[in-house]
Amino acid sequence: MTRAPSFCGVILAAGESTRMGTDKALLPWPPSSGGQTFLGAAIESLSPFSDLVIVVAGNNEAQVTPIVYAMGGFVVRNPEPERGQFSSLQIGLQEVLNRGRDAAIVTLVDRPPAKAATLSTLCASFTAADTEIWAVVPEHNGKHGHPILVDRAMMDKFLKAPADSRASEIEHSHQAHIRYVSVDDPAVALNVNTPQDYEALMSVGSPSK
Repeated sequence: MTRAPSFCGVILAAGESTRMGTDKALLPWPPSSGGQTFLGAAIESLSPFSDLVIVVAGNNEAQVTPIVYAMGGFVVRNPEPERGQFSSLQIGLQEVLNRGRDAAIVTLVDRPPAKAATLSTLCASFTAADTEIWAVVPEHNGKHGHPILVDRAMMDKFLKAPADSRASEIEHSHQAHIRYVSVDDPAVALNVNTPQDYEALMSVGSPSK
């Protein structure tokens, strides 16, 4: 029996970007965007697959809010972003439930967005899965990545975990309920943490094309 989930996009964008030296959410992307950013590109990619898109901001709330609102998204603030990414995940997922949605597409702001075809594949896999599958995770060249798709059962596990947990640890402890989907999309497993990472990415152009 297939599911008919009501997806909510969640973009985690509250990090301090200390290694980058500037807010990664505001970095120009794609290279020829003429004003687009990692954050804008992420919202644009999730919007066709979601009822709404929530961006979890931190101390950068004032800077990212105009971008989010201009693209029809919503902002929720992590009041203590120094607690780490998992705290932002918990805040974002709680907001999903507060808004009456039963599934989430969660991604990170510090990377090019996944291809539309990748998101279609992940959503189809999630919808076709039985209720014993709580999450769908993309995999490229043996590496797991984002976006991840989670249902209420998986959200509940994340929300009940200690604030200093890691999402990967919780996923691994419930592997029987996770479906890993191989995709031809390097963007799902990219990490852009330093100026060198970003320059290398800009030099080759968007891997999502």
